[in-house]
Amino acid sequence: MARPTAEKAQDILMADFQTLVADTEKLLAHTASLAGDQADVLRDQINESLQRARETLALAEETLRERGKEAVVATEEYVQNNPWQSVGIAAGVGFLLGLLATRR
Repeated sequence: MARPTAEKAQDILMADFQTLVADTEKLLAHTASLAGDQADVLRDQINESLQRARETLALAEETLRERGKEAVVATEEYVQNNPWQSVGIAAGVGFLLGLLATRR
């Protein structure tokens, strides 16, 4: 399974980006009362930017989730195919972390 902290960070990033898009949409709605050609052009540009941001967000989210799933599958396959090597690596990492922790 992927690290919970990495998944949490991804979720926070996606939520923040979605909040940004929502806030920009609200700003766009509030500018509807402005008059003039420049205001119309500005609203159109903001709307186009929001659409691109939504598409980019959806693509990024899908890509991140796919990469995460692939990493989990690859790790699980490696551990199942090489259980003793995996145990040795985990023990080595634990030993190094123990050394670092006792030095502080």
